[in-house]
Amino acid sequence: MDRSNHYEAAFEAYLRRRRLCYVAVDEAKRSLVDDEPVKSLDFVVYGEADARLLVDVKGRKFPGGTPDEPRRVWECWAERDDVSGLRRWEQQFGPGYVGLLVFVYQIAPEISLPDDVEDLWEFRGRRYLSRAVAADEFSRHMRIRSPKWDTVDLPTSVYQSLVLPFRSFTDAAAAIGP
Repeated sequence: MDRSNHYEAAFEAYLRRRRLCYVAVDEAKRSLVDDEPVKSLDFVVYGEADARLLVDVKGRKFPGGTPDEPRRVWECWAERDDVSGLRRWEQQFGPGYVGLLVFVYQIAPEISLPDDVEDLWEFRGRRYLSRAVAADEFSRHMRIRSPKWDTVDLPTSVYQSLVLPFRSFTDAAAAIGP
């Protein structure tokens, strides 16, 4: 977790506000699993109904693009290393742990969303919305976005079918796990 990253700091504030038990992972150095480097997690989060989540936060703006040409697309790209790292952490932590790509969107002031949208919060004068996709599902459906940058994403229709509010993974009524 990098507290200088406003997306990660906002997500930590969200976890505190929801009174979820979590460990923020110091990602200053690359971790090793079986003597091989693996991308560090941002958080290990524990929720109701024994939810055990391995979280990698991906900060995005909505809308994206430039002020002159905004793109009203919910960006869901990640580095391939992010996805494979979460899958390795799932194996390392063991049964019951679920790797999640958590997309934390900074919502532009001119964007109107209903007040009752799940996982919409304010932090330091900015509005954020969190959405999550399980790493195994992301891995199963991902496509190459940029070979040069080794990034991957999901087709819009697949993202829309898989993405859930983060609380869907933490609340007792909706918590998932093997």
